[in-house]
Amino acid sequence: MHTDLGTQYKSSAFAEQTQRYDMIQSFSKKACPYDNACVESFHAILKKEEVHHQHYQNYEKARAALFEFIEGYNRKRIQGSLKLHKQ
Repeated sequence: MHTDLGTQYKSSAFAEQTQRYDMIQSFSKKACPYDNACVESFHAILKKEEVHHQHYQNYEKARAALFEFIEGYNRKRIQGSLKLHKQ
């Protein structure tokens, strides 16, 4: 799990929880505001275009809808931006 260097993520209680679920922590580089910028940008798009417009009935329906959104996003947006760079 990747997070910034916030105190809530550096606490021993949080570290214990991540270990309990077999998760490995990683942190943004100190004083590097761009380290997580592309992921944060994607999360903002995901919330604006999908999450805030839906009411998911349960975890599985949410998981399927988010998977579909991400797959569609990868096909439409990424390839579209690659076309711009080729010109």
